[in-house]
Amino acid sequence: MAGLYIHIPFCKQACVYCNFHFSTNTKYKDKMIRAMASEIKIRKDYLHNQTINSIYFGGGTPSTLDQTELNILFDAIYKQFKVAGDAEITLESNPDDLHDRYVSMLASTPINRLSIGIQSFFDDELKWMNRAHKASQSIAAVKRAQDAGFQNITIDLIYGIPVSNNGKWEQNILKALQLNVDHISAYCLTVEEKTQLGNLIAKDATNEPDDEISQLQFNMLIDKLEEAGYQQYEISNFARNKKYAIHNSSYWKQHPYLGIGPSAHSFDIETRCWNVNNNHHYIEKLETGNTAFETEVLSPENRFNEYIMTSLRTMWGCDKNILETDYKQQLQKIKIPLENQIKVRNLIDTGTHYKLAKHARFFADGIAASLFV
Repeated sequence: MAGLYIHIPFCKQACVYCNFHFSTNTKYKDKMIRAMASEIKIRKDYLHNQTINSIYFGGGTPSTLDQTELNILFDAIYKQFKVAGDAEITLESNPDDLHDRYVSMLASTPINRLSIGIQSFFDDELKWMNRAHKASQSIAAVKRAQDAGFQNITIDLIYGIPVSNNGKWEQNILKALQLNVDHISAYCLTVEEKTQLGNLIAKDATNEPDDEISQLQFNMLIDKLEEAGYQQYEISNFARNKKYAIHNSSYWKQHPYLGIGPSAHSFDIETRCWNVNNNHHYIEKLETGNTAFETEVLSPENRFNEYIMTSLRTMWGCDKNILETDYKQQLQKIKIPLENQIKVRNLIDTGTHYKLAKHARFFADGIAASLFV
């Protein structure tokens, strides 16, 4: 099982919190698409002829692509890779892009899953985040996608917004549930360096997110979604009817994947690669038939730490058999901190797995870090 990630580095405007690689300048978009198609051909052997079970168009804003651009990428993908007939093929999209003709066009492509970046159903919160859409467009976009036949839809929300409150967050959750989608992703607002939000906070132009409020809203989210029949199968991801995201789950389960496009990362169990995060340099490299990535050989310690981090974030937890078989030496080094996390009931030993206790989920990354070697 292997995945393919396609990074589309274009956006209409910069969201206040975003630290992903993108550009609002689309002047060279045609060159970028051709360069990405070239990279697909050049790196076709990276996954060792494994079948592609998931394709994910992320960004940036993949819904800035038109049909011709999507076709160029799909032609390259299907020519170079064996793609499973039931592969999950996701496109991230903004609500304002999902008008009738665009949704109809998407339905004619291999795309079978839409990830819609709603973030909030309140216009004042969207304005604060510098999102390009209105709340009414979000609701219309989801319904339009459903009417076009998309049965696999996920929506994104953000909690911990300084200009929001618990009442509005509860309304966001309830409005999301009313859309009747099988998957919801909800992320805690974080302050990243070199973002508009980071600069605004440094200038005292806006408040920092409050950790206690964020934790309370996180717990509200879990309770409301579980009551509605959703499973929290990963810290930020909830699904009903077992509509787990195949592509993202492959990351958490450490399956190999190839990343295409500027700033995209790749992983083949033994190594990790990352492409240059500069559009001009990326295009320049690929136009001359060269690659645009650096590679790191992962040490046993690196692989162990990544396994702890990713597995503990999921409902499946950390497999004791994998630890004892593949990471015996590393496991010995964390014996005391592991016992301590179990003692304070942050971790549960099921006999076959280590899993986060419900009250500890908000602190998942810190708990995992305490077990690193």
